[in-house]
Amino acid sequence: MTVQGDSRRYGVDETRAFAQALFRAAGLDEDKARTVGEILLEADLMGHATHGLALAPAYLDAAASGALLGSGEPDVVADRGACITWRGKRLPGPWLTAKAVDLALDRVQTYGTVTVAISDSHHIGALAAYLTRATDRGCLAMIASSMPSLAGVAPYGGTQAVFTPNPIAAGIPTEGDPILLDISASITTINMTRQLVKAGQVFPQAWAMDAQGNPSTDPQVALSQGGTLLPVGGLDHGHKGYGWALLVEALSTLSGFGRADQPAGTCVSVFIQVIDPGAFGGQADFARQMGWLADACKTNPPRPGVDRVRLPGERGLAIKRESLVQGVALSDSIMQGLSRWAQTHGVPLPQALPADD
Repeated sequence: MTVQGDSRRYGVDETRAFAQALFRAAGLDEDKARTVGEILLEADLMGHATHGLALAPAYLDAAASGALLGSGEPDVVADRGACITWRGKRLPGPWLTAKAVDLALDRVQTYGTVTVAISDSHHIGALAAYLTRATDRGCLAMIASSMPSLAGVAPYGGTQAVFTPNPIAAGIPTEGDPILLDISASITTINMTRQLVKAGQVFPQAWAMDAQGNPSTDPQVALSQGGTLLPVGGLDHGHKGYGWALLVEALSTLSGFGRADQPAGTCVSVFIQVIDPGAFGGQADFARQMGWLADACKTNPPRPGVDRVRLPGERGLAIKRESLVQGVALSDSIMQGLSRWAQTHGVPLPQALPADD
């Protein structure tokens, strides 16, 4: 793998320290600044460029305006040991989500399965960035999120937006690398749609529909012309993505707060569940079974035009291994977005590593 386009590589430790210092200078508590910087960088390390440090300027804007709360703790709405509910109070989403995963891991040896529901969080970034916290300890983790203050995806058969892309992620331990799922109920995401509009590009297929319900490759119709993104399956089998979106809505609003309350601003609802296979058939046996399944997929004869079958998360883990050795790839546009805030807070930008000849 190589870095293409306008990307350059930066030292991982230096970039992490820079991001954490930037959030600290913006007024986030030390633990929050540390975690937000870590989670955003983790997304970049795994190749999720749209949900890594590219999000930092928006987070910093929100911190400056007060839309993101940089200090404090979530309100504990309920705590039954294995079932916890928090009101996030627009605290940093990466910090809340990582804190919830870690709490679940602390308790899962006692309860076998631990679930945390969070309402009123700020944006949480890439769901995949949290999964190895659990899989590294032999546990399975599931994370789902929705944004009840925003709508960009219509239910199958309809034309008016009700849902957000409603991603769900899962980290599944095996005897080797974990399987890491991070998939949305819509064909693409709102963030990616914005990136295409900014770049003057269109969807490769009809991933959106206009306000009259006609398929479209124009990302602008879903952002400013009354159209919507299509659910997974599109106009043909979109009932599958529609059902998926409904499930994520149900899971992510177990807190009891959601779309019916019509919140404004960046308001995210999150579902986190950690499962210890040792509480069921045994951790080693679970890893063995999933290892067999992973091998069966990877050794499956590929169809014409495919070099080999890959597992979800395989590419991201490979990019991360490369990034830890060669440096994290960040585009010039990401660095330009960070530069304004670096100058505002007097935090030196990391220096690009020398390019390979």
